[in-house]
Amino acid sequence: MGFYKFLLSRAITFVLVVFIGITTVFFVPRFLPSDPVEAMIGRMTSKSAFMEPGAVESMRKTLNESFGLQGTIVQQYFGFIKRVVFTHDFGPSLANYPTPVNELIGRALPWTMGLLLISTLISWLIGNAIGLLSGFRKEKAYSKVLEAISIALYPIPYYIFALILIMLFAYIIPIFPLSANFMGKGFSWEHIKSLLVNSALPALSIILVGTGWWVISMKTLSSGIAEEDYVHFARLKGLKERKIMTKYVLPNAALPQVTMLALQLGSIFNGALITEYLFGYPGIGTLIFGAILQSDYNLIMGTITISIIAVAGATFIIDFLYPFLDPRVRYK
Repeated sequence: MGFYKFLLSRAITFVLVVFIGITTVFFVPRFLPSDPVEAMIGRMTSKSAFMEPGAVESMRKTLNESFGLQGTIVQQYFGFIKRVVFTHDFGPSLANYPTPVNELIGRALPWTMGLLLISTLISWLIGNAIGLLSGFRKEKAYSKVLEAISIALYPIPYYIFALILIMLFAYIIPIFPLSANFMGKGFSWEHIKSLLVNSALPALSIILVGTGWWVISMKTLSSGIAEEDYVHFARLKGLKERKIMTKYVLPNAALPQVTMLALQLGSIFNGALITEYLFGYPGIGTLIFGAILQSDYNLIMGTITISIIAVAGATFIIDFLYPFLDPRVRYK
C-alpha cells in the first residue's frame, strides 16, 4: 500500500512539474518585444520583388495559422497543449521554415548528448575520486592542495574556461580548430577523428568546472562521514584504511552524489548553451541560442519542453531507485 501511495504522489508531482513548466515555456516567449511573423515577412519581402498588400496579408494569415499564432492567447495555449500532448508536434521552425522543430531537435540532440553525457560522467568520476580522497585523508598535504585547486576552479564560469582554452589551443598553440568542422560520416575513421578533435576543447571546459564542484561536494560529505562512530569503531577493529574508505565511507557519501548526477544527466537536454555557441558545436545549446535571437517560438518551446520532461523524468526515476541504493530508505 505504501508503494502505491508513493507511486501516486510521485506521478502527480511529475505531471504538475511538466504542466507548470510547459505553461511557463508557452507564455514567456510571448512577452518578447519582437513579432516572429512580422520579422519573417520583413525578411521575405526584402529579398523579393514588390508584393501587393493583399498578398502580404494573406501570407501573414497563413503563417499565423502554420505557427499556431492565430486567435486569442488562450486559444493558442490550448492548441499548443493539444498538439504537444496528443501528437508531440511542435510545428515548423519560424527561423528554418518549413523544417519541423522535431527534425531540428533530432539532428542536434545526438551531438549534445554525446558531448555532455561523456563530459558529465568523466567529471563525476574524477571529482568524486579526488573528493573522497581529500575528505577521508583531510590532514594530508595533497588533500589540501587538491581542495585549493577545486575551490579555485569551481567559481569560474565554464564559458570563461572555454575562452581561455580557445586562446591557448586555437590561437597561441593552434592544435585545435577555432570552430567545429566535422568531416566524413558514420563510423568512418575520418569522422571519428574529426569528432574527437572538435569535441576536445568544449568537453575539457565542461569537465574542469564540473570536476571542481564534485570534489568540493564529495569532500564535504566524506569528511563528515569519516568522523562517524562506526568509522572509528572500524579503525579500532584494526581494519585497513583503504577498506574503511571504500566499504564504510564511500557507499554513504556516494548516495547524494548519485542523486545529483541523475539531475545533471536530465539537464543535458538543455545543452551547454554558451560553450556550444563559442565552439560552433551543432548541439541543442546552439539551437536554443539561435531560437532566442530570432524569436522562434516553436523551437524555444520544443527544446525547453524536452528539457523539462527530461529533468522531471530523471527525478521520477531516481526516487524509485533510491530504496535499492540505500536500504534505509523506504517507499512512504
